Amino acid sequence: MTLNLKQKTKKNQGRFFIISGPSGVGKGTLVSAAVEALPQLALSVSATTRAPRPGDEEGVSYHFKSDAEFDELVKHGGLLEWAEVHGRRYGTLSSEVRAALDEGRDLILEIDPQGCEQIKAQLPEAVAIFIAPPSLAELKKRLEGRATEDAASIERRLRTAEVEMGMQNRYNVVIVNDNQHEATQSLLEVISAGLSEQAPADGDPGDAS
Repeated sequence: MTLNLKQKTKKNQGRFFIISGPSGVGKGTLVSAAVEALPQLALSVSATTRAPRPGDEEGVSYHFKSDAEFDELVKHGGLLEWAEVHGRRYGTLSSEVRAALDEGRDLILEIDPQGCEQIKAQLPEAVAIFIAPPSLAELKKRLEGRATEDAASIERRLRTAEVEMGMQNRYNVVIVNDNQHEATQSLLEVISAGLSEQAPADGDPGDAS
């Protein structure tokens, strides 16, 4: 685990943790464990143009938007990032995230590396955490073990993963998910360290190093 949490935020502002990494590396499991262990940490709720499914709840599962509403968000810069997946669009609402952080609430978001880069360009104070597999061979084994995709799809994901793993040095923290328990503990340590940081208020002297 590599640790670098030098970003400064406004005093009393919430922290934003972005969890990213290749498909199949176990991001979702780690995020769920973090939210369960740290009650003050809330999931950032994304916007989507897909229709609600049984059990979905507006503002909890997603913020459900029509295509026209999503177009307006894109046009007027209302999204920190967005992408199209299987014909439906997904994005992170700028107003939702900024309001939560200004109110002192702490957020966590699971997203792909491309989306993470878009968010960091707008919110450089966000803590970007890369979850890496021990190796591409182990990642392939995990993808095959899910038995949800054919061989061609797995190979495409592995090619993408190889590129994404080359982006690790752009992140504040890198955690290798070799052992789920140990990776969870490492993530909790990183988030707890970020939450305990006391950044100086605007105009106050801070660490210039």
